[in-house]
Amino acid sequence: MLARLDERVLRHVVGDGFRERGHFFDAVAALWVGGELVHIEDLVLHDAHVDARAPTHELTIAHAVLRARRRLWNAEPDWGLGTAGLAVLSGDIGDAEETVTLRPMPVETSATEEDDDDDGDDFGMDFSEIDAVIARSGQVLDGKTPQPKAVTMDDPLGLIRDDDWDENERLENWRAVIHEADLLPPALGAAVLFDAWERLEPLRRQHWLGSQLVSAYLRRRGKVTSHLFCLNTGLKSVRHERRRSSDRSIRLMAFLEAMALSAEAGLKELDRLSLAKIQMERRLKDRRSNSSLPGVIEIVLARPIVSASMVARHVGVTSRGALNLVAELGVREMTGRGRYRGWGIL
Repeated sequence: MLARLDERVLRHVVGDGFRERGHFFDAVAALWVGGELVHIEDLVLHDAHVDARAPTHELTIAHAVLRARRRLWNAEPDWGLGTAGLAVLSGDIGDAEETVTLRPMPVETSATEEDDDDDGDDFGMDFSEIDAVIARSGQVLDGKTPQPKAVTMDDPLGLIRDDDWDENERLENWRAVIHEADLLPPALGAAVLFDAWERLEPLRRQHWLGSQLVSAYLRRRGKVTSHLFCLNTGLKSVRHERRRSSDRSIRLMAFLEAMALSAEAGLKELDRLSLAKIQMERRLKDRRSNSSLPGVIEIVLARPIVSASMVARHVGVTSRGALNLVAELGVREMTGRGRYRGWGIL
């Protein structure tokens, strides 16, 4: 199933739209597996910065999953499994680890020149911090792992990080399993990696990252290279008792079944998108060469749901023009609302 899906996506006319839509569907499914519900239309609108309402905490996490998937796909296949990639994805680099220090009160003086010198020192300190941030960003882009600043914040309750839960050590233990998984067939190796992630729980705040790293592992092994595999879409169809069973064999079988279900769902999605593309392209008959309808078809195939503002921004027309284009294309309205309406392919 994985080989069939990989081959079809690699050569399919709607392969690009399938990859982008898969990021959204898997991000929502990742939250579903974790016990949270996020609507797909809310995630699409939030990603386009046209939210219909204030984003919830769950929606923010789903968007973090979406951004992590895009980052893994745009990077090299083995980037996410390396030290630098894990540091970036886990948030060790770029987190709010800047220490807030109180500057000492200056000695009382009546000279205005000294006040001017103090202002200059403040500006110099600000510029030095900006230079440090730029230097760390450059090291990340070069594939290096910059040393994060030491956190000197007083946190006796351990609310920021649990001192007894050594995430770095657990991540290294999980990375050690990669060498064992490389000795197995790719699908079984991915199952072993996912089971190790569930057992070790390296990142409590980002437990969803495990399924994304396993998808990156399948890409690195050459099993699924045409897209980042949507593992969570199949995991949510497997019963929780099997996924969290005390018997390791049952857990591994449940994971392999989830892979098969995800591949089957992907093949059906390709068929639906292909049929929808054919039907929408019929509307292009006798249209002028500079028509905006091809651009609307492109964004409809690349998003689970689109709004008038998204279409207007993508093809460069007004909101009224976007509504007219959507009406001409005949795409079905999916929200059932008078405001913040959305259209998509069922």
